[in-house]
This record gives sequence, C-alpha cells and structure tokens, in this order.
Amino acid sequence: MALHRVNTDDYQQQLDQKVDRLRGAFSPFTSLAPEVFPSPPSHYRLRAEFKMWQEGGRVDYAMYKQGEYKKPFVIQEFTVGSRRINALMPPLLEAVNDSEILRKRLFCTEFLTTLSGDALITLIYHKPLDEAWEQEARALQDHLGVPILGRSRKQKLVLERDYVIEKLEIDGRSYQYKQVEGSFTQPNGDICGSMIHWARSCCEDAEGDLLELYCGNGNFTIPLAEKFRKVLATEISKVSVNAAQENIAANGVDNLDIVRLSSEEFTQAIDKVRPFRRLKDLDLDSYDFSTVLVDPPRAGLDADTCAMIARFPRILYISCNPQTQLENLEELTKTHKVERFAIFDQFPYTDHTESAVLLVRR
Repeated sequence: MALHRVNTDDYQQQLDQKVDRLRGAFSPFTSLAPEVFPSPPSHYRLRAEFKMWQEGGRVDYAMYKQGEYKKPFVIQEFTVGSRRINALMPPLLEAVNDSEILRKRLFCTEFLTTLSGDALITLIYHKPLDEAWEQEARALQDHLGVPILGRSRKQKLVLERDYVIEKLEIDGRSYQYKQVEGSFTQPNGDICGSMIHWARSCCEDAEGDLLELYCGNGNFTIPLAEKFRKVLATEISKVSVNAAQENIAANGVDNLDIVRLSSEEFTQAIDKVRPFRRLKDLDLDSYDFSTVLVDPPRAGLDADTCAMIARFPRILYISCNPQTQLENLEELTKTHKVERFAIFDQFPYTDHTESAVLLVRR
C-alpha cells in the first residue's frame, strides 16, 4: 500500500483480520462476539502532519516509511486524510512555493479539520517568524479562507485563532467542541461518533454519578452527562481543561465539574492520602459514583488507578492500546465481568485498533 493512498478494496479483509486477532486476544476474559464499528474506507483522518521536503528551490509534501527516516516520499494527495485536507493541500503548496518568505526553512505543515468543515493550518519553521512572514501569512490566510498559525522554536504566531469547532450529531442531538491545535483530539471523526454513541448506550440504565478520568476536552463527558445525576471528570492538560470548560458552557451542561488532576492524583484525593487545592470547592463525599469511564494513554492504567476503579460497580474502559488494556483486565476481571465488548477501527490499514469493554461487578 502506498503511504498516502489506500486500496479500499482491501478494507473489509483487513478489518476482519483485526477483529479475529482481537477476539482471540480477549478470549481469556470474554466469549462475547465483539460489537464492530468500521471506519469509512477513505478520507477518515481529520488531522495530518507532513514533512516539507526542500529541494531545488521548491518545497513539497513528503512522508516517510516506518524505519526509513532518511528517505522521504514526495506526495501530492493523501486519501487517508479528510476531503477538506485534500482540497487544501494543492492551493497551500502553490502559494508557499510562490513566496520565498513562506517557503524558506519551512519543515513541517499540520492540518486540523472537522466533520463540520472547519479547518486550521499550522506552518512550522526552522527560523524566527518576523513581520514580513506575518504579512505574507495573512495574505495566504485571506486567499485560502482558513486560519493560519505559525510556529518556530519558542514562538507561536496566531493570526486569527488556534482552534477549530467540531459539531457531532449523536443520538439526535448536536454537540459542539472546541478543539485546540496541539492538544489531543480523536483523529477519526466518524469513529469518534461511534464511540460516544456506544458509551452512551452502555449507560442507558445507569444510576448515581459518573467519574471520568483522562477526559480531554470533554469529548465523552458532555454527551454522557445527561445519563447521570452528577459527573466529575479529571484531565491533566491545562489546555484541554480550559477547552472542556468552554465546551461545557457551549453545550449547556449544568451537572458536570472538571478538575485538573492526573489519575494518580485523583486516586490520592479519593483515598484521602492528601488534600488538593484544586478540589477545595468540591465535596468528593457528595458523589455517589456508580460508573467510571477511563480512556487512558497507550501505557494503560497504573496499578493504583486500576485498584481504585475496581471499587466501582461499573467500569467503561476505552483503549487505544488493546495490549495494555488486556494487562489491566488481568486485575479488573478478578472483581468484574465483561458485559459488553466493542472494537472501533480508528486507524484503518494499520495494526492499531481501539477496543472497549463494559465491566460490571460480579
């Protein structure tokens, strides 16, 4: 398969192989047939980062094969990327090559787009960005009709804004999200919607309150809030917490609080190991947690967090790394059983897959 172009005829076969592999890997913990959520076969990725290859007074988009980082492959299209990315690539490249100021020492370009059509372009340089660059970049921004952001070492120039606004339709309701450049967002928008829908369906009969760890910008938290009396969510990234607060307000959610704590810190807080100033306005004892949702980084859950969530009647565990999720299930299935099992094809044509389980106390 080409780095930048996918053969959609192979999609179902590669998905079936993933499902068979994961079903076997999860067999020690569940005999359930997984609920499988396929991706669109092409144009599914909402963000992309390209090396800008400089040669002969021209710059081109380039990619590398894994393990071959000294041999760039110049590309003109990226069928993995959203249609918005593909529409922006040619005019951006033409404009950059027409301007020595924009082209010189440009080494990376990032695109951030949404299902709802918003877009942001970041140009990254090995040089300081001065007034001449800003003037050219503003002309480019006007030409493309898309916000441009410039970055170099210890420098970030925001010409209009450094975020996009996504709008997702979930179960008959529209949700709005501010997604900030450089912070984590789900790369496959259609699969993101499927994951939120699945998580909501797992909480249809939930009672009490929800705790969410690693909540990001509120991607899951906000649509789940209406299923619970109260929700408390934690996130360590200050940028993501600030975006989440704006998203809570934009979506009119009034039963949700977000605090900036790591999962390890929250474990210490709920166990009353030590107090946290960031929790001074919240009474943890006032929550009646029935469900915990975790969507951790690739490293999975640390031992203390794993032990803490095992006290909850219901655990929703979404993972971008099934291998570390399986390691955590070694512990969690001592107290809980797998009631639902799902596979989300977040990254087609790769070995990576998102998996999710609903665990209910035995």
